[in-house]
Amino acid sequence: MDKLNVAGWEGRTETQQSCISREQAAQIHATLGQPHARPPETGEVLPPLWHWCAFAPTVPLAELARDGHPMLGDFLPPVRLGRRMWASGRLRFAAPLRVGEALKRRSSIRSVREKMGRAGPMVLVSVGHQIFGERGLAVEEVQDIVYLDIPERFSPPPVRAMPDAPVLSESRTASEALLFRYSALTFNAHRIHYDLPYAQEVEQYPGLVVHGPLQATWLMQAACRARSQRPTYFDFRGLHPMLLTPGDGGQIDIMATEDDCGALSLVTGQGGHQCMQATAQWENTL
Repeated sequence: MDKLNVAGWEGRTETQQSCISREQAAQIHATLGQPHARPPETGEVLPPLWHWCAFAPTVPLAELARDGHPMLGDFLPPVRLGRRMWASGRLRFAAPLRVGEALKRRSSIRSVREKMGRAGPMVLVSVGHQIFGERGLAVEEVQDIVYLDIPERFSPPPVRAMPDAPVLSESRTASEALLFRYSALTFNAHRIHYDLPYAQEVEQYPGLVVHGPLQATWLMQAACRARSQRPTYFDFRGLHPMLLTPGDGGQIDIMATEDDCGALSLVTGQGGHQCMQATAQWENTL
């Protein structure tokens, strides 16, 4: 890999315009919303993290790589490692976004770092986003994307046990239909989420991979229910792939613990081990 060329992407920027329409909000709600609740109408507040469905990568099919992602080398650097994961993220919420309002996202490449990890060489790309609604800045966000070599066989990271004494404990069910719908909502064609032969035979996962942003959304929803309001700050990071394997039932656990200041530490889990960790903080806990 040419270090100079990859590092030269730092500071690159792009701006996108978008909107979550009433019809799109209804589709997101049908996939992620609470049972027996109605979807938000035009002018009403969007639940947090729904903006991830707003800025779709609308490149032509001919410009998709083998894995289904847009080919690298336009905004994101031309990393020559075959596996891509959204590893972590951090968000601060300044104001709500609303159904039907014009949205703008200003993005920049904050850093590109090459390092050697447990599984071999990796490249970490940090992307900053500012999301504006019609009333001004609404969300400040950092996404950390990691690129790795595709291994010869699946070698899972070390497992971490779920919390012993959670203050919150819920369960969800993952399914092929859910993964398909979330991929469609975010216009994410990464084949590990819906193409089982590709996931198993090319990227060496035992099953389909549950999206990291989908897990983060579950954790955000749990945090909002626990406090009856959206947090001011939210971060998350993946620890272990969450997998949907044939015949496993798709049982997902969500738990949370609380610190002395009232902040929540949340996790998704599968088979007794953690998959994603998150922290939710409100203004009185910062």
